Amino acid sequence: MLKIQNVNQYYGGSHILRDVSLEAEVGKVTVILGRNGVGKTTLLKSMMGLVPIKSGTISMGGKEIHKLTPYERARLGMGFVPQGREIFARLTVEENLRMGLAYKPAGTPIPAELFELFPVLQQMLHRRGGDLSGGQQQQLAIARALAAGPKVLILDEPTEGIQPSIIKDIGRVIRMLADRGDMAILLVEQYYDFAQELADNYIVMERGAVLARGMGQNMEVDGVRGLVAI
Repeated sequence: MLKIQNVNQYYGGSHILRDVSLEAEVGKVTVILGRNGVGKTTLLKSMMGLVPIKSGTISMGGKEIHKLTPYERARLGMGFVPQGREIFARLTVEENLRMGLAYKPAGTPIPAELFELFPVLQQMLHRRGGDLSGGQQQQLAIARALAAGPKVLILDEPTEGIQPSIIKDIGRVIRMLADRGDMAILLVEQYYDFAQELADNYIVMERGAVLARGMGQNMEVDGVRGLVAI
């Protein structure tokens, strides 16, 4: 389980994250929703150690991790799929996947399960990442994050700029991973219908703070669509 308690973050004179608390439970998809610029990506980067927090705690499996470096958090089992995918365009698909195994012993094989989840990657193993479509690159970014077998998977807007057929594939994989029961999944998403379909729990952010939270099955009743409408 990933637990964030009373996290505050400032940028210059601006208070970006305001006393944010949340939990991402193992075997469940926790969705973070909110309009652009409310602090969602900053929160994820704080979890990964890419930006430091001013106050509060971040813990995983009962161990405080907010003072650890990003690579130390990755070793503990945090996987991150950043907004915009950030794959290595000049490297092949295989080389990109091996980057996800960077802190594993040399010669660690790429898990066969990744090709079961995303069959297209096996067909394109020797193609350069930059030659893939946007949807294929997103599948590669998710597979790279999964390569080391994370306990927590964090995804930042995985449907952005992706064709509908691949959005369905990504949703199917996320649900399957959660249902296996050995991973906590945290999903930041702008696409409301995709978020609602996957959410076991939801959190709505506004101006760097948690505005609302609840169970995914109650999102319509709770009026979440109206809270995140642009």
